Amino acid sequence: MPKYLIERRIPGAGQLSPEALHAISAKSNGVLSDLTSAGKRVQWLQSYVTSDAIHCIYVASDPEVVLEHARCGGFPADRISEVRQVIDPTTGE
Repeated sequence: MPKYLIERRIPGAGQLSPEALHAISAKSNGVLSDLTSAGKRVQWLQSYVTSDAIHCIYVASDPEVVLEHARCGGFPADRISEVRQVIDPTTGE
């Protein structure tokens, strides 16, 4: 399945409390459970919180299911980009 990078612009994201991040994660997990129960193919792998955004990595059948997750969860999905390649330091060895 394709991998996607989702940019969620959230002013002040880096200042969110652990409780707020927990609530966001729990909401996301609930929506993902509902989607997969409905036969959608989507999995959240990891997210990175920066000053004014949360950047998420998802595996999904298509970008539409990523948008559906955002709509159902009330999350922004300002940019969805398909990951074409992954490189790391070992790529240059």
